[in-house]
Amino acid sequence: MTEVSNWRKSTRSGGGADSNCVECRVTWRKSTRSNGGANSNCVEARQRAEGFQVRDSKLGHDSPVFALESADFAGLLQAAARA
Repeated sequence: MTEVSNWRKSTRSGGGADSNCVECRVTWRKSTRSNGGANSNCVEARQRAEGFQVRDSKLGHDSPVFALESADFAGLLQAAARA
């Protein structure tokens, strides 16, 4: 998997781009089978304490984020491997 990192601000930091606040790095991982390019469209995933989250890479920050329990994420990977 290839890592794609983004910086995120709290929604409480005010709406302006120049608002001062702490940012956290969130790492999304992209499959190495996604043609390797930075602009390759695919599903990205990241691990969370309660399972995993997935999103559509071509939508980036505008993509809906789907939360999956670990067993559901494993099932998704198995289904994708069979496709």
